[in-house]
This record gives sequence, structure tokens and C-alpha cells, in this order.
Amino acid sequence: MKLKEYPQSLFTAYKLLALKPERLHAVQESLPIIVSLTSIPSRLSTVHLTIRSLLAQSHKPQRIVLWLNEKLRDQVPDTLTDLEGELFQIRYAQLECSHRKLVHARSAFPGELVVTCDDDVMYDHRWLVNLYQDHIRHPRSVIAHECRRIQLDANGAALPYKLWPVERQPGACGRQLLPIGYGGVLYPPNSLHPDVDNAELYLKLAPKADDLWFKAMSYLAGTETRRASQPSHKPIPVIRSQRDSLQRSNVKQDANRVQWHAICEHYNFTID
Repeated sequence: MKLKEYPQSLFTAYKLLALKPERLHAVQESLPIIVSLTSIPSRLSTVHLTIRSLLAQSHKPQRIVLWLNEKLRDQVPDTLTDLEGELFQIRYAQLECSHRKLVHARSAFPGELVVTCDDDVMYDHRWLVNLYQDHIRHPRSVIAHECRRIQLDANGAALPYKLWPVERQPGACGRQLLPIGYGGVLYPPNSLHPDVDNAELYLKLAPKADDLWFKAMSYLAGTETRRASQPSHKPIPVIRSQRDSLQRSNVKQDANRVQWHAICEHYNFTID
């Protein structure tokens, strides 16, 4: 987290903490969406701020589900359990990888729209409805607020992940567009290849890169990816929540490229 982000993070957290639970759970207009996320032990003390930002959306989802590992049942703080209700619930599962936020939601809510997000940021109040409005216009597309473009060399092999440029154009779409999970991603029903739920495969090919796994599964299913036509403001990092992050290995050590190559080799495809 950058030093310049601290004032905005503190201010946003203060505003969210001032909202009473009854106001957060009041539903005036809801969307037919399941918002799904997961968390890890080091973020249990801060993830309630992410949940509050999801409960404070201008248009609330049908349900928000936080998936935690079974071992954390007795470690969940009151700041999180106090938010549980009809709209928000905590569920427990055996998986420990980040893939569970989508694979478990697909299993628990078959046929539903699922929006995934991260657990270490706070989201703008129109974050969800902006995704949904694009879904109405493009009901078969995977839609994301933040995207990169997969870049290939002359032989069709992926360049280092740091060279995959951020997509700046609202409403952009394309085969090489990669949805970035921290910004929030909407997945329509039947938009992913059946292997998406194959834990043996994704733990072997992309154990620390759920974004890449889900991108490959949408590509293999013939589903296009779009950036939101009205991208939300970038999510605001939660202070002290990003000490344990996959960025060091996936980006700085280029593990994303290694995992992408593994997926492409297994399925024998290249995104052109």
C-alpha cells in the first residue's frame, strides 16, 4: 500500500464504520447477484471493512457470501460476525486457495449471476450496479472493472506479466482481455468451461492465479471479456490488510506467466 493512499483509506473506513448495521442491511432495491469473496487469517481483523463497503452499495446484491477455511470457525472476530444477517453470511469450506470464491459460489448458487471481489479493499457505492448495467446489455459476457491485456511474443508465448498493459478504454472487449479480480468481476451462468471446478487441475496448473484460471475457462467456453463501460473508481486499500499478498510471487517473480504457460500447454491453446 502506498503512503499517499493512507488518508483516503482512513477516511473511507471511518465513514463505513459510522454506518449502523440496520442501515447496512436495509434493502431498498436489490440485484439478482451473489457477491462472493474469500479471506485468510491475517485479514480477519480487517475484512469487515470490505464487507461494509459491499453492504453499503447503492443497489444491494441478493446475497454476500464470505468463504473461510474450516479451521477459522473459532477465530472470526465480532466485527465480522456482527454483520451477519439475511444479506451477508459466512460459509466454511475445506479449500484454502482463492479459487473457492467462484467455484464454491457456482456450486452453492447454480444458475445465478456471481460477482467476485477481493478482501483487502473497499468498494465504491456504485461498484455493483455498474457491473450489472453492463450485464443487461451484454448478458453472455464476463465483465470487469479492471483488466489487463495478455501480451505475446512473436512465437505466441506470453511476455512477462509486468508487460501486460492495463486496459484504459471503458467498454473494451477482446480475446486477450484479462479480468483483474481485485476490481470485481461478473460471471454469468454457463460462461465457463466445465473444468473450472476441477480442483486437481487448477491446484496443479494455477494454484496461486485464480484470475488466470477463470480467464482460461471463459476463453475455452467461448465467452468474451469486457471492461465495464462505466468503470468504478479504483478500490481503496484497507490499511494493514496487504502484508500477505500474492503480488510478490505472481508479479514481481513473474509466477503469473509461469502459471499461464502451464494452462496453455495443458489445453494446447494460444490467445491471439
